[in-house]
Amino acid sequence: MSEGRDFWLSCGHHLLDRDADGRLPVADEFLKAYFARPELIPPADACAAERGMHCALLEDSRLLIAPSQVGAIVDADARENWELMIAWRDHLMRHDTLEAAYLDIVGHGRKFPHIFINQLVQVILRNVLDGCNDAFVLRAAELFFRPQKLTRRDGTLLCADEETVDAMGSQPLSPLISLLGLPTGPEIDVLNEGNAATYWERSDAFDLALDLTGELRGLTALGDVMVRWVSHLLAVNVEIVPVAELREVTLKWYLGLDAEATRMGDALWAGEILDEVAQARLVGLFRLSFANAADMDENLAGAPTYLMMATTKDQSLRLKPQNLVSGLPIRRWAPT
Repeated sequence: MSEGRDFWLSCGHHLLDRDADGRLPVADEFLKAYFARPELIPPADACAAERGMHCALLEDSRLLIAPSQVGAIVDADARENWELMIAWRDHLMRHDTLEAAYLDIVGHGRKFPHIFINQLVQVILRNVLDGCNDAFVLRAAELFFRPQKLTRRDGTLLCADEETVDAMGSQPLSPLISLLGLPTGPEIDVLNEGNAATYWERSDAFDLALDLTGELRGLTALGDVMVRWVSHLLAVNVEIVPVAELREVTLKWYLGLDAEATRMGDALWAGEILDEVAQARLVGLFRLSFANAADMDENLAGAPTYLMMATTKDQSLRLKPQNLVSGLPIRRWAPT
């Protein structure tokens, strides 16, 4: 890793090195960190089977665990947690790098808990963005692995971390919480030029909101993150820029960045017209073009790809970065 300012310390990137291709080999210490998590530390009344397996894995994070060993755990909830954890550990170990493990999940539609996949996306992004000195780009990258809560007020579109918002409880009221329509909450600042330098020291708190209003830095920063993501995982160079609206545009290829936007894109493709409510939930539009036409599906003749981003009915935004891997009209990529 570079000697730039550090961020997202909790993702475990400091336990990893890069290979010659700039990717992250699956390190023993990274695997061991999973077993040191509080959720997996057996309680005092845990059975001998669980305690013994946990100790053994702390000694050797790659130790082969038979299904019968997990099945011997008495507590049903603990047994289920360990089944999920061992399946995830085994998946990571089957691949040389974390990126390869992620591409396999996307390419083959493998099912794992969202929390595991989001953690994997975060550490890969930490690698992709190493040395980045733009706080707006780093904050925009959080949308890839943390759901957001959005609000529109007086022409401004703001997104705040959903988990942070939900955990507010009865903390002192802040101006942004008032704007979000919540009664109380801790202080959350909107990222701006004045406080951008504080991002690195508070990056693991996820307590900075991002302005996604059109023609401002938020959407442009998100486009930058998507460019880096595609380049790192697919070795394809693209340009992604925000656009104000889709007017008199022939959609030869479109991509929803989330489930809601995918449904809207399907409706537009079928010739339907989005009503005002649906249009208000469409909070981001981007145009993607390929730097090298040879990377693109030859049937599209250089036509741009349009990316769409939309909130749910309750104003949540849950991006699916895997769509940028599996959904682009790329000629040469296929899961292995």
